[in-house]
Amino acid sequence: MNPVKPGETRRTPWIVGVSGASGTPYAASVLRALLDAGESVDLVVSRASRLTLLDETGISFRDAHWQDDLREWLARGADGKPGSYDVGAGVDRVRYWAAGDLAAGPSSGSYPVKGMLIVPASTACVAGVALGLSKDLLQRAASVTLKEGRKLVVAVRETPLNGQTLRHLVTLDDAGATVVPASPAFYAGATHIQDLVDFVAGRVLDAAGVEHRLYERWKGELGGGTRTP
Repeated sequence: MNPVKPGETRRTPWIVGVSGASGTPYAASVLRALLDAGESVDLVVSRASRLTLLDETGISFRDAHWQDDLREWLARGADGKPGSYDVGAGVDRVRYWAAGDLAAGPSSGSYPVKGMLIVPASTACVAGVALGLSKDLLQRAASVTLKEGRKLVVAVRETPLNGQTLRHLVTLDDAGATVVPASPAFYAGATHIQDLVDFVAGRVLDAAGVEHRLYERWKGELGGGTRTP
């Protein structure tokens, strides 16, 4: 689906997996920040996440028109307002792989990537990765990331968490993954829903070691994150 074009330089992308949990604005924020940082991205959108994306944004993510749909998605703010962001040419650094394509590049450890970010991660996705089920490309790519000793960040988005899911998360932690709950913080002076979304996205990127400017960092002073209207 995404062959290397003649003359194209070798890419070492981040894989971004989007599962069916609520929280597609988190994924959009992470994707925008990766592209703003000059990173290349391999995108895997699960079948369940397409339903969530449609429900949360009204956008249908289609294999045959994924670039147009991705541009529309990334241009939309967390409040649902279209045209909030200028995506520009960044989408050209995205390579899309269908979730059912188990012969895709990210399914093999010999395919060069920097690591993988699953955002948001549903409890079903967490269980599948923890158990090594590899039922689709998202889970398979995560399993490959772990076996190759690469960075895997799992932004779990669910509440409450039952004992079974907690055990799965411990399994992922033991395997070397970093678990980042989608828990917004307020000390950075959030005044808009986008600020809360960007905080979670920023913590995901912090765990991956990717520089960004998505939120105000703690400076050791009370009230330091308060923004002046």
